[in-house]
Amino acid sequence: MPDADHRLTDEWARTSRPAPPAVLQPLVPVAGVVPLGELELIEALIAPDIVVADGRKPDQYVRYTIPGAVNLPFTETEQALEHLGCRRGPEGWDCRDAARIALFCNGVWCGQSPSAIRKMVEAGFPPERIFYYRNGLQGWLLQGPSGWTPGQAASFHL
Repeated sequence: MPDADHRLTDEWARTSRPAPPAVLQPLVPVAGVVPLGELELIEALIAPDIVVADGRKPDQYVRYTIPGAVNLPFTETEQALEHLGCRRGPEGWDCRDAARIALFCNGVWCGQSPSAIRKMVEAGFPPERIFYYRNGLQGWLLQGPSGWTPGQAASFHL
């Protein structure tokens, strides 16, 4: 539900970040990945068969995230594959039956979720089962939907 009185705080009002490490990210970080806008992300949040994951580090996630998102830190992507339905076999990961996942991070200049996506695909996760919300938390807040402070107890951290 939009918050008509919402204003971006100083942290989220910045339109860019020092490069490197912050670099404008492509809309599709890996061929086959499906890009999402805000309405599609809302549909993903409602869908029972899609995991919506904040790819940022746990200390960022516990301070503020999109309501309903779990934390899947980009630094721990491979460990999360089993939780997403992949099985490790003698020749690597088998992810044919993996859950669909929608990933986001801070915004268009943030490389955390694109990094997670690349690692997942390199490990064998099908790119067509991955959705990417490039606008990230900044884009979400800019549009007016509410944010959520989950706290440490709610963190999905492997």
